[in-house]
This record gives sequence, C-alpha cells and structure tokens, in this order.
Amino acid sequence: MAEKSVVPVGVRLTTDIEYRPDRLTPYRARVRWFDPATKRRLSLSEGKADEDEAQEWLQSIIEAAEAGLSPSLATMKLAEYGDANMDLALRGLELKTLDPYLAGWRARVVPALGHLPVRMITNGVVDRTVQNWIADEHSRSTVKNTIAVLVRVMEQAVRDGIIKVNPARVTGWQKLYKQAEDELLDPRALALPDWETLIALADALVAASHDQYRGWGEVVTFAACTAARIGEISGCRVGDIDTTQWIWTVRRQTTPAPGGLTDKGTKGKRARKVPIVEEMRPLVAQRILSAGADPDARLFTGPRGGRISTAVLRDATHWDDVVTKLGYEHLRRHDLRHTALTWFADAGVPVHVLRRIAGHGSLTTTQRYLHPDVHKITAAGAALSAHFNALRAPRSLPSPIVMTR
Repeated sequence: MAEKSVVPVGVRLTTDIEYRPDRLTPYRARVRWFDPATKRRLSLSEGKADEDEAQEWLQSIIEAAEAGLSPSLATMKLAEYGDANMDLALRGLELKTLDPYLAGWRARVVPALGHLPVRMITNGVVDRTVQNWIADEHSRSTVKNTIAVLVRVMEQAVRDGIIKVNPARVTGWQKLYKQAEDELLDPRALALPDWETLIALADALVAASHDQYRGWGEVVTFAACTAARIGEISGCRVGDIDTTQWIWTVRRQTTPAPGGLTDKGTKGKRARKVPIVEEMRPLVAQRILSAGADPDARLFTGPRGGRISTAVLRDATHWDDVVTKLGYEHLRRHDLRHTALTWFADAGVPVHVLRRIAGHGSLTTTQRYLHPDVHKITAAGAALSAHFNALRAPRSLPSPIVMTR
C-alpha cells in the first residue's frame, strides 16, 4: 500500500500499511520519523487483524504526535514506562512506604497491566483489574498499596502529556471489598446449575492447563462440594481429614503475603467442620494415599508441589478463557463456594447447620442461599410472630380521672 506523509507539530511522520497474507495478523501498520535530537530515522510497527484496526493504530500515533509526543512514547507499555520513571513517580515517599509500593508494582500491576500501552489504560480497565485483585483475596492494605503505586505512575504519565486524566484514581473499591467479604446479595445467581456442569468445567480447566494436570480439576470439584475457599483448600493437611466420619476440619488458609504465599488462620479465626460427600471420598482417599503418612502433608498442591492460591489456579488453567467458552463469563473461583452453599441449601440442610459449614458470622448472610420460596415462607412466619408479639404487648391503662368539687 502507498505511503503517506503527515506533518504534526514537531515531528514529521511517514505512515504505511502493508498486507502480508502469510501472517496471523496480516496488516502491518508502520510509522517512521526522524528523531529531532539524534537526527536518526526511527520506526514502529504493529500487526493488526484487519485494515481498520491498522488505520486506528496509525491515527492514534498521529494524534499523539500532534500533541507533541514521539511515537515511541505514545506506544510505550506501562511496565516499560514505570521502570523508566519510577523514581520520579515515587519521589517524596518515606522509605517504609517504598517497599510495599514496589512490591505491589512488581507482583500485581505489571502482571495485570504491564503489557498495555499507557494510553490504552482506561477507567474500565483499572476497575476490572482492582476487582480481580479483590477476588484473588489480597488484603485491603495490599490492594490499597497496589492502587497507590499505579496512581503515582499514571500521574507521572499525565505530567508527561501521555494521557490527560489519571484513570487509576478509582473510587468505591472499599465497597467492593465489603461486598466480597459479606458475600453477594444474590449468591445463588452465581452458582453452577448441576454436577454435570461442574465436571465439564473441571475437565475443561485440566485440558487447558500445562501438561493437563489433574490436580486443578480436583481442587475445583472439591471446592464446589465443600463450600471452601481456594486458600482454605490449599491450607488443608492430611491430618485435617477424618476418614472415619468423612469430615474435614478447616483450620487454616493460604493467602498472599509479602514475599509469596503464607499460611494463617481461617477468615473467621476459628476452625469449622465440613462434610465430605460420597462423590468426593475416592478422590480424597487417593490424595491421602499419594501424600504419604505425614499428617502435615498438604492434601492439594500444584504440579510441582507448591502452594495454591486463587490467582495461581486462574493463571495455570487459563480460567477466564475457559469459563467464557463454556458460557459462564461471570464465574470466579469464589463462585465455587457459592455453588456448594446453594446446593447444600437446596438439599434441605437447615440454615443453622449451613451457617456452621460456611463459617458465616451472620445468619443473614447464610439465608441468602436459601431458595426464594423458602424466603417467602420464613417471612410469613416472621410476620405471624410479629402479630403475636403485638397481641401480647401490655396495653397502657387510661389515666385516672380526678374528681374535684
């Protein structure tokens, strides 16, 4: 295709689109220019699926150049930009703040957003990323520090003229945290419909994983039958399983921490007992046999014996791609817990027992898993009780009449 020249402010660009039918992305958009400082001829190119995408990419480069940005700066990835400008972005911070900020950058921001050009990071992209960090069960302080370093880097990008508004200044994420902690208002809507769907999901995740590691599918089915969090499953030891009564005593969870994963107490800071249903017993028995005689051996591990987290499970199985192909775009790892509690409720497990299995602090949270028809019945009972209480309430006596002469 023919080249064309564009003359933006400060930089002269030459753009062209080349069609290469033997490539996966056959339309190569290319921009070339002379660096005003070095007088060297530079170029950038990207392959696109169709000509419209190629034209859009070129247009974004032209608009950036008209605003005074060089093409290399306009297309710079967030990871590269952050590494080059971190000292400026974090200037003025106390030394004790630098470590958690830099840890958040390396462990969360770069893996999630580092591959995107700074100019392509929008409010929506940041919102979804923060939601993923919360779903991955990172602590409030961890998420806060991670957002803070992202805000500072993007603020530097505003000062450099790469973007006009800082998209990392998200608000309301604490409410998302509260909602995640209290469970959702309608957790039943997030549950898988039946056992067959669960097995299909587990098999698909195994097939998508490296070397088709069966352990990923076993973790998924175990979570959906015990109402446990992924971190609690990772923290499960052989000695926690009573194979006589087939009860698991949930004592600990594996959670992200500075320097990696660590074990700590359960979310409610108290142990709870969970039944192991018949469908899971052969799997658990085989796991115990494989782990050996050590009661402290982990029941579930990664393919190399490492500890599991919800983020590890997501990345290892290409979770987002798999659930989208299966038609469950909304499904998160935590929704396996919602699935188990919904199934227990539908099986007729009394709400006070269900609360103990879930480890909920509030009975109101557990009641959200009951079928809506049950809600109506219990509401009717509550209304009648209120009526009885009103009838039994002492009525005030009329004031005595004082006779005067």
